[in-house]
Amino acid sequence: MLFLGLDVGGANIKAALLKVKGRKPVRLEAASQYFPLWKAGREKLPKALRMVQFELEPKGEIAALALTMTAETSDVYQHRREGVVHVLRCVKKVWRGVPLEVVETGGRLIAPEEAERNPLKAASANWAASGWLVSRLLEEALLVDVGSTTTTVVPVSGGKIKAKGETDLEKLSLGELVYTGALRTSVASIVEKLKVKGRLTRVSSEYFASTSDVYLVLGEISPDDYTVETADGRGKTRMEALARLARTVCADLEMLGEKEASNIAYQVAVKQVSRIAEALNQVFQSHWRQGWKRRLPVVVAGVKGGFLAEKAARKAGFHNIIEVDELAGFKISRILPAAASAFMAADKAVGGVNLKG
Repeated sequence: MLFLGLDVGGANIKAALLKVKGRKPVRLEAASQYFPLWKAGREKLPKALRMVQFELEPKGEIAALALTMTAETSDVYQHRREGVVHVLRCVKKVWRGVPLEVVETGGRLIAPEEAERNPLKAASANWAASGWLVSRLLEEALLVDVGSTTTTVVPVSGGKIKAKGETDLEKLSLGELVYTGALRTSVASIVEKLKVKGRLTRVSSEYFASTSDVYLVLGEISPDDYTVETADGRGKTRMEALARLARTVCADLEMLGEKEASNIAYQVAVKQVSRIAEALNQVFQSHWRQGWKRRLPVVVAGVKGGFLAEKAARKAGFHNIIEVDELAGFKISRILPAAASAFMAADKAVGGVNLKG
């Protein structure tokens, strides 16, 4: 049997096609499409979904589709209700005839009609899918997923999701959501000042460089991992990234040189890691005593195997760090909410998927 998990975001559409034999997951295929909804326009969403559909090319009938979304937060929609309804209708149109359910913030699958009636249940519930999967694999854990744009932190205790926030607004205040990511985040949103040539220097608030430039320069990602547009529309070489970073302090490479521009990347990375680590500690302190810190499993996911999540976890003082790919037995780190949604659909259909081998 085939099950499709779909994560429709405002910048990326990700999908996971899961094959299950009996109750055992045997294969998982992934697809991803960069789709800046705010630029392309809402009318182009069905076309982008079809490109994902074409990339997967399922050999057989899809038994069920589980949808999660964050695209409804895009400013192409006036309200989240409007966004949820539009995304649902586009998915129904593209996967016509495939049984569809929607991930809701309580970690359940609900009918699309219920999602339309109660859109805030379905809005930005991708964290609930990811948390559900981890809760099926570990009794106690802290999940950290650093994507291209945002960081999700989900506490799991007693084999259940223990997140206190349901909406993004609530999560931002609780540390369960940090609006910072490994690819799309503007350097100016992370640092106000940088040390340049020995002097503390204010940063321009213009969008001159992103975290993609930071981690390309530092060797954490490759040009192939740099899946988003560059700030200046130029290429994705290391030298071009260094030039963009130099512009953040209204300079260029002739003025700064490669070493000084590389130091900008290092300083930004340190600050971003600290910001995520702060959120991890905030969530940890809400659910566990300090004695848990050395042994609590921290499950990391996201861009490039969750490298940024791991750095933040170590900065926060955690020791027991597990990559989600290792935990789940499939390569799902970069598409975790989509993969988790597929597992949810399969679990419901077959009466319990064997996730632990």
